[in-house]
Amino acid sequence: MATAADAELILKLYEMRREDTLRKSRKFMVFDFQPKTLEELRAVSRDPASPHNAAWRQTLSYWEMAASLVLRGALDPDLFLDSNGEGIVIYAKYHHFHVETEKESGNPFMRNTAALIAKYPAAQKLHEIFLTMFGPKS
Repeated sequence: MATAADAELILKLYEMRREDTLRKSRKFMVFDFQPKTLEELRAVSRDPASPHNAAWRQTLSYWEMAASLVLRGALDPDLFLDSNGEGIVIYAKYHHFHVETEKESGNPFMRNTAALIAKYPAAQKLHEIFLTMFGPKS
């Protein structure tokens, strides 16, 4: 059951999302960045000289931090998932590019978000929906 402290934390996360740089970074990641190949993705995700690398890092680190708060018990999962599905959108949109590199490196892509999806049925349902919208196209 969510508490008043959970509500305060949700509002703080929302306030952070409204910050101009993070808002622009999130827009880039969800709507503007449409890589077709792993190489196109890596040109942003792995190249610190890319003008969009900071957007990649900032957006992923924000959603990984938020998922960690849920996984560690600092934030009620149902309250979080009621209004914070964007991290799952990003996971659905980009995870397929990382399947091979995860096998090679043992370093999972968005590990906190992946754990959130695995642990909570509501997150699994969102992931399934977002895969149809944002996932890889056959």
